[in-house]
Amino acid sequence: MLFNSADFAIFLPITFFFYWYVTHKNVAIQNVFLVVASYLFYGWWDPRFLTLIIFSSFVDYSIGLNLSKSGNPKVRKALLFTSLLVNLGLLGFFKYYNFFVDSFVDAFSFFGREIGAQSLNIILPVGISFYTFQTLSYTIDVYKGKLKPTNNLIAFFAFVSFFPQLVAGPIERATNLLPQFFNKRTFSYTNAVDGMRQILWGLFKKVVIADNCAKFVNIIFENYPEQSGSTLILGAFFFAFQIYGDFSGYSDIAIGVSRLFGFSLMQNFAFPYFSRDIAEFWRRWHISLSSWFRDYLYIPIGGSKGGKLNKVRNVFIIFIVSGFWHGANWTFIIWGFLNALYFIPIMLLNKNRINTDSVAEGKLFPSLKELFQMLFTFLLTLLAWIFFRAPSVTDAIRYIENIFSDSFFSIPSALNEWLLTIALIIFMVFVEWIQRSKKHALELEHNQLKKPLRWAFYLAVTFSLFWFGGAQQDFIYFQF
Repeated sequence: MLFNSADFAIFLPITFFFYWYVTHKNVAIQNVFLVVASYLFYGWWDPRFLTLIIFSSFVDYSIGLNLSKSGNPKVRKALLFTSLLVNLGLLGFFKYYNFFVDSFVDAFSFFGREIGAQSLNIILPVGISFYTFQTLSYTIDVYKGKLKPTNNLIAFFAFVSFFPQLVAGPIERATNLLPQFFNKRTFSYTNAVDGMRQILWGLFKKVVIADNCAKFVNIIFENYPEQSGSTLILGAFFFAFQIYGDFSGYSDIAIGVSRLFGFSLMQNFAFPYFSRDIAEFWRRWHISLSSWFRDYLYIPIGGSKGGKLNKVRNVFIIFIVSGFWHGANWTFIIWGFLNALYFIPIMLLNKNRINTDSVAEGKLFPSLKELFQMLFTFLLTLLAWIFFRAPSVTDAIRYIENIFSDSFFSIPSALNEWLLTIALIIFMVFVEWIQRSKKHALELEHNQLKKPLRWAFYLAVTFSLFWFGGAQQDFIYFQF
């Protein structure tokens, strides 16, 4: 079920009504209702997906209980290994089986030997990468003693399947989200209103920005050999805002919907295109995944400890694994490799933690130095995004080669058709720049705008969904 669909527009108010007016007297009943609603939401794509998420939930629930009963280090390690094997095994089979088979065949073909291997017609379950990492955080934290395992099966299943963030995050930690299912929830008008604002801005970024950019991105990337260099630059620019509007828009909607039901999720995006270096970008982009890899992979393999070679190795591991997490294609691995190359010089110079505050804090305009830093960081991410979007590494390289052709300084083709979308992007950037120190762009305080102006602004954003909304597109991160 898509957030930007008529189905969800019906599903949400009905679920909200039953949650607060029928099941509100008992937390256990509320949790049962959330599990049923979440399974309905998830099974809307394909009911067969439910089997997998129920199995994965039951495995980690059982392993958590057994970890609490055993003090034997060998047994505990075996239980943790079982969780890793089951979860990553399922993820690997559904997401990477064909990738490994095809790469194996290509490797032998490269050396002149043809071998027969059959790919399978495997349907990738929506959101499997997200809920797999969420359940793994539970098992690992229980193993490390950071979290006590729960014996409440329903609460655990609700934690894994919580519908607002189930299919595209944020990837919540069990230490944050799971305890919330044991607390009595009381409706907060203030939180609900602010949640609605965040939902509205998330829909704007998805429907108005991402979906409009998508149609131009598809045309340009699918026909890049015939496009001018300037048009290809514009195509990469549109994709940068398509993926940002699409993914951060989903996160805003997920967080806002969660607040309607009395839950608090972690911030997943913090205006990343205002970053002054690539390290800051990764502290602001897909925060839940970046921090997950930091805590459960980067630090355990040594992190920034040890010599320079160890630090460089660990950075490459974390970024390449991050790229591979995104999809079964060499383009994602190259994307991760490029980001590692961007990051390593900053790390070796010990400058990866110098930009931890908001840019131009307390000022309306950035300094020339900050402006240059933001533009340079954005251009680096723009180059990497080409590999992320291209269907193959060869296509990405040719796309970049064609940018630097004789038509580099020409006027982009069909520019008149794109001016409205560019203007909408500028509007979004302006609003987010003003609000860059807030949790989301519509977190307006009373002293910023008077009530009539605030409502006029909210109505304008709402009507823009209908006036300027592009053709409905699936969320990009559903494929991951």
